[in-house]
Amino acid sequence: MLTLLLLRHAKSDWNSTALDDHDRPLNPRGTKAAPIMGRYLAREGLKPDLILCSEAVRTQATLALVLPELGPPPPHVVFEEELYLARPETILDVIKNNVEEATKSVMVIGHNPGLHALALTLIRDGNKKGLQQLAMKFPTAALAVITFDTAHWPEIGLTIGNLASFVTPREVN
Repeated sequence: MLTLLLLRHAKSDWNSTALDDHDRPLNPRGTKAAPIMGRYLAREGLKPDLILCSEAVRTQATLALVLPELGPPPPHVVFEEELYLARPETILDVIKNNVEEATKSVMVIGHNPGLHALALTLIRDGNKKGLQQLAMKFPTAALAVITFDTAHWPEIGLTIGNLASFVTPREVN
């Protein structure tokens, strides 16, 4: 079984209109939410083998606040320029092109609308409450945990995943 963790970056700061979108940092709510999600991942035994992270400042800041909560040893991290505001098919390609056969759990830290659309296209069934929430929106710092009944990453695709859980920082705090 393979596990895909989709973590949307924490809430970013919109106060500086001079900053390019790529360079926006987290706001105070975001800096509080990211470690909460890291603690949740650790508590639930969801520490990924590999983290694929967009190169945007807000995703890197989210990662920097999540990582210490996961405990040692740290997962392998790959920063991918292609994940910045990526379409769902691009995110899926990045996953398939970066995983090794032995990798069982991958986390993508990225952006909407791509993460939301990817989750909706991968999931066939699963946690009913999570499916209802996910159908409505994928808020900042939310986490979708999707499992696949296969041992090979190239085999993951449309409507074969199972939503194990969908949580927001407010729900796990």
